[in-house]
Amino acid sequence: MSEKHIVASFDRDLEGVQAAVLRMGGLVEVALAEALRSLETADMDLAEKVRRGDRAIDEMDVTIRSDCARLLALRSPTASDLRAVLSVMEISTHLERCGDYAKNMAKRTIAMSGNAEVSGMRNSLRQLSKFVEAMVRDALDAYIHRDPAMAQQIIDRDAEADEIYNTLFRSLLTHMMEDNRNIAVGMHLHFIAKNIERVGDHATGIAEQTLYLVTGALPEDDRPKADTTALSLDESAS
Repeated sequence: MSEKHIVASFDRDLEGVQAAVLRMGGLVEVALAEALRSLETADMDLAEKVRRGDRAIDEMDVTIRSDCARLLALRSPTASDLRAVLSVMEISTHLERCGDYAKNMAKRTIAMSGNAEVSGMRNSLRQLSKFVEAMVRDALDAYIHRDPAMAQQIIDRDAEADEIYNTLFRSLLTHMMEDNRNIAVGMHLHFIAKNIERVGDHATGIAEQTLYLVTGALPEDDRPKADTTALSLDESAS
């Protein structure tokens, strides 16, 4: 087999896994939007759809990572080609986690069914979710266009997402302290808010992979976290 043919074959395989990860990103964007809509409208059928739909995202992650592993084993890429394959694997992992958080949001929505809402919290959650959804969308756009400046802007926006989350958390805590009837639903809403905040972290991770792909180096791991909440609750994304 000629070297030219080998290169062309590698390029086709690489384009295939890159296209797959972008399709996966589309599924994740839909899952996040529908998880929020199910919360806002108390649509349990939609929440259940999001919960069940996570399986497709998980399966895509497995397929993409398997295809990338095959590319590494058969083609032994180097330099920018190697970075391209490794970045696809990392982005797939970040997207899979985002899908898990959308699923967790839907599960919490189902668990809250029939409970009275905490005043003003759904508007605050909408603000946080829309901000983070835009981070994911823009992170994928930065990857598509190989745009390191756009990727850096997304990394910088993560601190703002943390601040929105901090404000929401403090408001939730106040409502729960003022009326213990708000505690149960308040805890569910906090977990949802934390899930959304974590999606922002993974959007940042996707943006970092664009920097790695273009420059060959990841940002130094000294980005300060603006999440200052005393109660650092997170849940398994299983």
